Amino acid sequence: MNVHHDHHFDDPTAQAAASADLRVIVSYRDYEGAQRTVDRLSDAGFPVENLRIVGHGVSTVEAITGRLTNGRAALRGAAGGAWFGLFIGLLFGMFVAGAGWVAVLLAGLLIGAVWGAIFGFVGQWVTHGRRNFASVSTLAAERYDIMCTPALAAQAAGLVTSSP
Repeated sequence: MNVHHDHHFDDPTAQAAASADLRVIVSYRDYEGAQRTVDRLSDAGFPVENLRIVGHGVSTVEAITGRLTNGRAALRGAAGGAWFGLFIGLLFGMFVAGAGWVAVLLAGLLIGAVWGAIFGFVGQWVTHGRRNFASVSTLAAERYDIMCTPALAAQAAGLVTSSP
């Protein structure tokens, strides 16, 4: 028995299989342009669940944010540990009566900062200088296509060309 199923976008497997069936509506050099267009289509009442933003020529970009010494690694660790300690202090502070919750909060913050600094320092120290810089990695594409299901492609294209 030969059964034909339409591809639905609520199933990730079907999404991947259906990507070949999509039609390109418009292309942009930056993601923000594609995002603004999808937002405009949403504002116009278009069923945006039929759209995809597809990046082509994707690469990773690592922006170097500065030199990372043992001291800076300890500071970064202390900052992250302080946030974690603050969170733990808030959790424990809920069970403390009166003004004692402030002491629990501050203790959590301080303990988290100290342990974060220790872990940050040791983590950098054990690398023996193999990675003495901090960075932030992102993905970038050469082009971003807004793609649509064939049944609504003409409507989407019309809305894109009529939008300011």
